[in-house]
Amino acid sequence: MNTEPSWDLYRTFAAVLREGSLSAAARVLGLTQPSVARHIEALEQAVGGTLFLRSQRGLSPTDRALALKPYAEDMIATSAALLRTASANRGEIAGTVRITASEVVATEHLPPVLASLRRRHPRLSIELMASDAIDDLLQRRADIAIRMVEPTQQALVARKLGVLQLGLYAHRDYLDLRGIPGSIADLIDHDLIGADSSGNLSRAVLGALPGLDHANFALRVDNTVVQLAAIRAGFGIGICQVAIAARDAMLERILPDGFAFDLPLWIVMHEGLRSNERYRAVFDALVEGLGHGVSMPTGSSPVAR
Repeated sequence: MNTEPSWDLYRTFAAVLREGSLSAAARVLGLTQPSVARHIEALEQAVGGTLFLRSQRGLSPTDRALALKPYAEDMIATSAALLRTASANRGEIAGTVRITASEVVATEHLPPVLASLRRRHPRLSIELMASDAIDDLLQRRADIAIRMVEPTQQALVARKLGVLQLGLYAHRDYLDLRGIPGSIADLIDHDLIGADSSGNLSRAVLGALPGLDHANFALRVDNTVVQLAAIRAGFGIGICQVAIAARDAMLERILPDGFAFDLPLWIVMHEGLRSNERYRAVFDALVEGLGHGVSMPTGSSPVAR
């Protein structure tokens, strides 16, 4: 007799973890709440321990549940990747491709590229995950990733498009009111927009702005789309991609000789998808479409591996 838990139990477990309650998981899965509860109870019996603690405030995952979480997420990702891969016949540009990109790239750069791709291949569907987190393509949480860091995993096909140039920008209304800083040191007297956390990029940016620290920023938010919206609204001075700012005549670059920062732009997909026409078509369309908004540093060239 096969005693291995059904796949449905793991799917339900992952949904309860993600949604935080039986009722919310039931709505997402299209099940009844009692069915979700039975699934959790059956999985608890199978693994030999409690997965959630019940209280008036809802469900809290136990240490056992948190230990199982990454494995359940991998199963969900693999199942979704399997269905995407099987959603079209070989040689046919149809089916679903899942792309992950940073929030700004997904918002400001990808829509026209994807619109053109859809017109070219009307049977193609795109799942777009807008997140600044770096997802592991080896776990197939996405098929293609657009990244600002060089991939280090060997089982990937990667293409470096160039760099996204960053600069300091402010709305003209703000500059009319507060004046234009003449040096990096003058920024301390202005309303600055930046990240709330001290990640690698945030530390690198602060390193290029000597004399400033997080306490000098009037608006600190880790969402880069919100930072961009605040610059456009005239809140203060913040960092913006040069290519994006060039579309808005009301945004003016500040201290172009004093601050410049380059972010590398990579398109990456799993090696196993290289021979699939559907994924290759999307990969090539992203390379072509996004390549217009980047610059190549002196002496460099695109790399494919």
